[in-house]
Amino acid sequence: MACLYADEQFPFEVVEYLRDLKHDVLTVQAAGKANLKIPDDEVLIFASSNKRVVLTLNRRDFKRLHRSSSSHGGIIICTDDSDRSSLAARIHAAILANEPLSGKLISVIRPGK
Repeated sequence: MACLYADEQFPFEVVEYLRDLKHDVLTVQAAGKANLKIPDDEVLIFASSNKRVVLTLNRRDFKRLHRSSSSHGGIIICTDDSDRSSLAARIHAAILANEPLSGKLISVIRPGK
């Protein structure tokens, strides 16, 4: 399964569901980088250097980063969904449909959005 890096605002409940689906998910908090206001480009560099795909709700900024360079480990941008298990299932399906993820920008949207 995928090695992911969940940014600071990404819902931890979704992280737990993804772990149940056998994904290796490192959070910003577990990496010791919480509350440091690390710029998005540095989040992407950290993830890529650790062979991880960024997992984020910050669609606009990470789309911009991908447009500036596709030399990264991958980015999954999501629309938030209060149904955390459904969001995790959509992310899981997107990962399976798009592997390998390196250099890709994958958008996971809430149904009806």
